[in-house]
Amino acid sequence: MHKAFEVEDRLSYRVLRWVLGVALVTGVVISAIQVALDAGRVSRALDEQALQTIALVRDAATQSVFSIDNELAQQVVDGLFAQEAIHMARITHPDGEPLGEGARPLQMSAFRPITDPIFAPERQYREALSRHGSPGTVYGHLDIHYDTAHAARTWLERASVTFASGIAIAVILGMALFIVFHLLLTRPLLRIVQSVKQVDPEQPDDRLVALPPGHQTDELGLWVNATNNLLVSIGETQKRHREAEDRVNRLARYDQLTGLPSRETFMELLQADLEEAERRRSLVSLVVCGIDDFKSVNEQCGFRTGDLLLQTVADRLTQRLGGNRFTLARLGSDQFAIVEKGLRDGFQAADTADQILACVSQPMVFDDQTVSMTATLGIAMFPGDASKPDRLLQSAEQTMALAKQNGHNHFQFYVASIDKEIRERKQLEKDLSQALAGHQFHLVYQPQINLETRRIIGAEALIRWEHPEKGLVPPDHFIPIAEVNGTIVEIGQWVLDQACWQAARWAEDSMPLRIAVNLSAVQLRQPSIVDDVLNTLKRHNIPAGRLELEVTETSFMTNLEDAVAKLHRLHKAGISIAVDDFGTGYSSLTYLKRMPVQHLKIDKQFIRDLLVNEEDTRIANTIIDLGKSLNLSVVAEGVETAEQDYYLTQRGCKLAQGYFFSKPLLPRDFETFVAGFHQKLVENNI
Repeated sequence: MHKAFEVEDRLSYRVLRWVLGVALVTGVVISAIQVALDAGRVSRALDEQALQTIALVRDAATQSVFSIDNELAQQVVDGLFAQEAIHMARITHPDGEPLGEGARPLQMSAFRPITDPIFAPERQYREALSRHGSPGTVYGHLDIHYDTAHAARTWLERASVTFASGIAIAVILGMALFIVFHLLLTRPLLRIVQSVKQVDPEQPDDRLVALPPGHQTDELGLWVNATNNLLVSIGETQKRHREAEDRVNRLARYDQLTGLPSRETFMELLQADLEEAERRRSLVSLVVCGIDDFKSVNEQCGFRTGDLLLQTVADRLTQRLGGNRFTLARLGSDQFAIVEKGLRDGFQAADTADQILACVSQPMVFDDQTVSMTATLGIAMFPGDASKPDRLLQSAEQTMALAKQNGHNHFQFYVASIDKEIRERKQLEKDLSQALAGHQFHLVYQPQINLETRRIIGAEALIRWEHPEKGLVPPDHFIPIAEVNGTIVEIGQWVLDQACWQAARWAEDSMPLRIAVNLSAVQLRQPSIVDDVLNTLKRHNIPAGRLELEVTETSFMTNLEDAVAKLHRLHKAGISIAVDDFGTGYSSLTYLKRMPVQHLKIDKQFIRDLLVNEEDTRIANTIIDLGKSLNLSVVAEGVETAEQDYYLTQRGCKLAQGYFFSKPLLPRDFETFVAGFHQKLVENNI
């Protein structure tokens, strides 16, 4: 036993050796990676600096060689030497004759043997000088050589600090862990071992293990308490063992008729499901399914048919709702319980309830006797309705009993407001599936104004749903539903067809306008979307340049490669592409570079508080400046005041639309508005 307490055998010292070794190696590796990444960044910075410098003097250098102006060329060269890193600069004719040049020696320093193999002693850059009007004609060359010593010196200083700090942190961390490990674990363990040695095996409860001070609530304290409890409870071992066996037997009991878990087993499973949902912060629905008028079936068809009916229902539910997401059980008599895990919202639970009703309502044939049944469901949600298994089950059972008082063959949620919301959503979804066939949709058009010429150059086509009972349903209410259930594909094609038809009519009436149509993410994912758009244009005999497709930033990020390919095909055919609601999504310059975009539409939320909210004004200005730098037209949505109109015009925003100019109009009203708008423009000019 004495050897176990030698210094070299203690856990704390073994941990010290390992921690120091691993920390040092890790610190060196991480520092090396950081230094290497920094070197790459410095190298790229050198190249970017050179490219920026060349871009700054390219026009002046081109002018000097084009006009053979030695003095201008030398001025350009001398200006370049204002940068300390410039080693040599030269402007030459195509035949190599210098028009202006300058050089200075490379900086000599002791660290060059280290940095030169990494960055090279100097970086050489050559730029062919040509004019914008004739990019194929080279009038001369601009050569710039950069001395890498200046950037390398800074990099080497950072690298030294990185390595030193990495090693220092590793040593400090290792020592700190050693001290903490020794104080919190090794020393208390030695005291516990000494206390355990004093326990009498014959009478273990006479002398319990001493608890080290300060460890009452941590793992050591739990261990000591558990050991003492074991010593005190040694006489109750057999009793606890029998209780454990009984619990296992209860879990193993299943309903003999259906093979589903019984109520007791189900409660254990429900407890586990709720604990898992709490850890994952997800929703769980508990559906209690009660067969309607099951007593009548037993009386009319016999108990054997009733048992077969319950078995059939259980089999159907198992087949339809199998998998890890569902837990099924028979609660007793004609009641079943279904637990669904990992839900996003109550609408998913409503969809599952529809499936359960469909399973039960299918006719069943027993001994040449057809039996048709219905069921009524009560639904409770975790954690909103209850957080404990028994309370959740009670809520679902009470809801099912209440639902049966109001009729059969339907479901009801525990919370009345949620039940109402989901029922309205389901009804709206049902009505939406019939709206297109019922000719309940129509389009309105909002004019787009060129802020420079003050003329109407186009219109955005917007869909409206005139519900026969609810009246006008806002697009924000039904478009998300259409995207979820897929009807947006058919609706979107109808919008495109109607907008193109209207554009063709206006063109025949000497009013050729560009029509902007929104393209949803679901439509963009359709394999045939490009052909559908092009065929629509061909069918209505309008040029592709008359159509603009508006896509949101989030609509093409789920499958960027596929979206880029499709939009490039549409753009190649002549169709304009606009990014709608710009600034509310990803707003990444990466996709703007890849996408064939011609227009950026500033979301109306940034225009609404323009000149009132400093942050929104700054965002709008940034988008306008971004559009200018990328040679994209910027469209402002939601312009409502003359002040906003004037400010956007002065800032260089090209296009605008909003209630200040006109609300969305029906086709005839739109035609009248265009005529009156342009007439006022003519009168004002006169």
